[in-house]
Amino acid sequence: MPDGVQGPAYYFPSIEKKYGQPISYWLDLISSSQLTRHKELVDWLKADYGIGHGHATALVGYALAQRAAGGAPQPPGHPASGKENP
Repeated sequence: MPDGVQGPAYYFPSIEKKYGQPISYWLDLISSSQLTRHKELVDWLKADYGIGHGHATALVGYALAQRAAGGAPQPPGHPASGKENP
């Protein structure tokens, strides 16, 4: 895993490798959902997309933190995220 990356973004490279989609795909999917609570979103990703619990938790945690910060969820390294690439 990339050095210095902490929190949910630490799991992003393995999520992309395992599920074959970029993180932006998952963040967009979460953003488009009418669900708003952490557990609901995690359960939805697990049931409908086969995402493992830890990976779903990382994606949802990151997306909800970005939403709480007042922005649409963007992956690290995206110009709108304010974070460096992992």
